[in-house]
Amino acid sequence: MAYVRKNVGALTAGERRRFVNALLTLKRRGEYDEFVRMHIDYYSADGEAGLRSAHMAPSFLPWHRRFLLELERALRRVDSSVTVPYWDWTRDRTTTSEPWTKDLLGGNGRRSDRQVTTGPFAYAAGHWTIKEGVTDGRFLTRDLGRSAAPIQLPTRSELQWALDDPLYDAWPWDSTVRKGFRNKLEGWGSGSGSASWRNHNRVHRWVGGVMLGGASVNDPVFWLHHAFLDLQWYRWQRAHRGRRYLPAEPPRAGDAQHGRVVARHQKLPPWDETPDQLEDMSRVYRYV
Repeated sequence: MAYVRKNVGALTAGERRRFVNALLTLKRRGEYDEFVRMHIDYYSADGEAGLRSAHMAPSFLPWHRRFLLELERALRRVDSSVTVPYWDWTRDRTTTSEPWTKDLLGGNGRRSDRQVTTGPFAYAAGHWTIKEGVTDGRFLTRDLGRSAAPIQLPTRSELQWALDDPLYDAWPWDSTVRKGFRNKLEGWGSGSGSASWRNHNRVHRWVGGVMLGGASVNDPVFWLHHAFLDLQWYRWQRAHRGRRYLPAEPPRAGDAQHGRVVARHQKLPPWDETPDQLEDMSRVYRYV
């Protein structure tokens, strides 16, 4: 029977506590840092050689869907009642709204060094030392809203702009493509400044701190953000029935993307599943 993923604002006090405790248990066991390492390992960009499976590619959505499932399964081995909630950043848009509360993810970083000092993931609490990262920092950092050069979270209309595109993705299957739901949601734009960061990317920028770059999993809000993106993929599928993951077939030899993107029936590294197998999760979980 499918379990439920809830809006983080709808969690009861007990559900919040169990979610946090399960995350802290994974961290204490060393399992959580394995997720951080995996995301760093698969954070490859257009300009890098070889296969891109997690970012700047069509498989951005199925890769993160599978990544979320992996984390959720680990959490549920700790506490079978726990599921990953989602953060609707089109509604909860301030630095003090959900999920930035003391009983959940804690709040913004302090001005001097952006260290998070409130909530269960604060360094001073002793349970969330960063061990895997792209810098030597040991504590969780945030810069909600980017104080030095303020930006806003994506709006409902900006999200709808992505959802309205009936095409899943298009050649050249990377960060430069200007049509298709995938990149409009992932958010690689043109130009400079905040306008070049859309939807998914803009949220990472808005949170700031360790949410910037491959080690973004060090901030637990990563999972709430990507659960909301996963929900958008489900909504896009509902709105455009019959439209599917693309490319259906691998780019041919001679194509610049040959061997660089995952087609619908190809295995998605590092797992043994294909985008085709990950398109329908209705038997596993549902959103409310």
